Amino acid sequence: MRLFVSACLFSLAACGGMKAPGYHTTAAPAPYQVAGPIADTATTGDTHLDFGKNPWVETSVDPRSTFAADVDTASYTYARRMLLGGALPDAASVRVEEFVNYFGYAFPAPAAGSPFAVIMDAAPSPLAPGHQLVRVGVATPVATEATRKPANLVFLVDVSGSMDSPDKLGLAKRSLAFLVDHLRPVDRVAIVTYAGSTQVVLPSTSVDQRDRIKRAIDGLASGGSTAMGSGLDLAYAEAMKGVKDGAVARVIVMSDGDANVGPSSHEDLLRIIGDRTKAGVTLSTIGFGVGNYRDDLMEQLADHGDGNNYYLDTDAAAQRLFGADLAAMLQVAAKDVKLQVEFDPAQVARYRLVGYENRAIADADFRKDEVDAGEIGVGHQVTAIYEVQLTDAAQAQPGSLGLVRIRHKAPDGDTATEATFAMTGAPAPSFAAASDDLRFAIAVASFADVLRGAEDAGRWSLTDIAAVARAAAHGDKDRLELVELIERASRLRSPAATIVGER
Repeated sequence: MRLFVSACLFSLAACGGMKAPGYHTTAAPAPYQVAGPIADTATTGDTHLDFGKNPWVETSVDPRSTFAADVDTASYTYARRMLLGGALPDAASVRVEEFVNYFGYAFPAPAAGSPFAVIMDAAPSPLAPGHQLVRVGVATPVATEATRKPANLVFLVDVSGSMDSPDKLGLAKRSLAFLVDHLRPVDRVAIVTYAGSTQVVLPSTSVDQRDRIKRAIDGLASGGSTAMGSGLDLAYAEAMKGVKDGAVARVIVMSDGDANVGPSSHEDLLRIIGDRTKAGVTLSTIGFGVGNYRDDLMEQLADHGDGNNYYLDTDAAAQRLFGADLAAMLQVAAKDVKLQVEFDPAQVARYRLVGYENRAIADADFRKDEVDAGEIGVGHQVTAIYEVQLTDAAQAQPGSLGLVRIRHKAPDGDTATEATFAMTGAPAPSFAAASDDLRFAIAVASFADVLRGAEDAGRWSLTDIAAVARAAAHGDKDRLELVELIERASRLRSPAATIVGER
């Protein structure tokens, strides 16, 4: 297995103390019509968990920063849904790392004899003298269709009354039909539904019976309350039937996250997941809609299920997830991936990790293999962002900023291996001279930091951020889309605009 790593130091929002996590329910959009506006007069009930923002850390006190890898992208696509609907996303819904990790970046081949390739591109901060910008990420090689392992998939589809809209169950059904066309005959699909009760709509079926699978998908209809816990039990029971060497066994929850019948608390649902994950069945979540979307629950279910959390807002998003990104979604390349950045106190006076607030790991747990961390699929990339202030000595004579350690287990392993890389290489002479990927990652992260209300993110206007992103886009449609979203957010932030989550 191969992983690539790049590391990133970042100058953006100012210091702010870490506040205790808290739930936040968005006030805003009325029922959403596909590709239509989001009204600003009703209360959605969308729920997000606010983990605060990482504080500045004095390097002389604690030189190490440790966190679990994360390749979720739900926060970005949810924000896109809100912005294209005419409303700013709630600040608590914005997770910086999920914005940055939505986009692809260039990675070199791994070094000879090493499972890792490490690159560092750095540049002086355009915002604060003595601060540096660096890009840091982890990626795995892309798998081809020929090398992807056979998949045994169980789709747990929420068909409760709250899913009765085109952008929820309607989009879920279209997404599943698209997926079936991209699976291979060696793959198998089962469909379990839950509302007031649960049932196996389609037992595990070979994909060479596509017509049978699509008939089951077409027959899905909504109605009733939401018994997610019972649905999880039944879905895992189906998935366990297909656990075997050389195959992927995964439950994929498709829901707005509401759970109001039977075992429904976070603790109840996470307890259901725990034992099954140890048995070799992973779980991913795909969220839909606004109105009562439980972002907090869907994100935590995926974290505890050793899978990933996605949010689908359009048919195009479904085609990307179940097309180009299918192998990365289904096949784990490395599990329990932990990153630890150790800064040199002689070079770095203080630092702050931007994002990953809910993926923090105690430094002392870095080498404890029993401590759960993040999973990375084949072809996935992970990028982490720091803001650092250099010491006076380093500003006069810059040197290596420190070390990056990566610890991970093989997909079927229980013992982790570790690799260490020095942060070498001089920064670019100016921010303008930095690589396109570095400058674009900075634009993405700064945009997210503004949206989540970081204390000093206002140092950059959204107009400035859009200009940086546009200059580094070079015709890439995903990057140009970000430019459009930044421009929309700028218009919505005008004094006359209504901001979702604020009154």
